[in-house]
Amino acid sequence: MIVTTTNSIEGRKVAEYRGIVVGEAIVGANIVRDFFAGITDIVGGRSGAYESKLQDARDTALRELEERAAVKGANAVIGVDLDYEVVGESMMMVSASGTAVVLD
Repeated sequence: MIVTTTNSIEGRKVAEYRGIVVGEAIVGANIVRDFFAGITDIVGGRSGAYESKLQDARDTALRELEERAAVKGANAVIGVDLDYEVVGESMMMVSASGTAVVLD
């Protein structure tokens, strides 16, 4: 499955549009990770724990997007947009949306 943020794929023609598809993932933080991330913020540097959770959420959202496109009979998703939202005080949502298409 081709997944791209562009609205077209070089050398390929969109034969059919199958509709909008979305994948979401919501991840929570825990108190231990929050504590160590706070220390990282004070002394500087990157928070590996949060980056890892964010990557997992992004991977999950994109995997769901591909699965939903496949159910619609698509072989690609174009115009993909990734959105990040804070949910409550300790959760983050990653949403991936795009258009499921069949390419020639």
